[in-house]
Amino acid sequence: MATTQEQFIVNAKGKKTGVLLSLKQYQRLMEDLHDLAIVAERRQEKPKAFEELKQNLRKNGRL
Repeated sequence: MATTQEQFIVNAKGKKTGVLLSLKQYQRLMEDLHDLAIVAERRQEKPKAFEELKQNLRKNGRL
């Protein structure tokens, strides 16, 4: 894993007001945020049995 040095944007008083990210880091963060939003949306769903999941995947041609 590559380490990165954070780069901050500061105002005239030296207060941090922003951060610079590489495009790759930004995209990774946005993907994580999207995944967390999906988890939050589906939190109330009841879990499905593994066999039921496999049957649904086969039925839809995904397995």
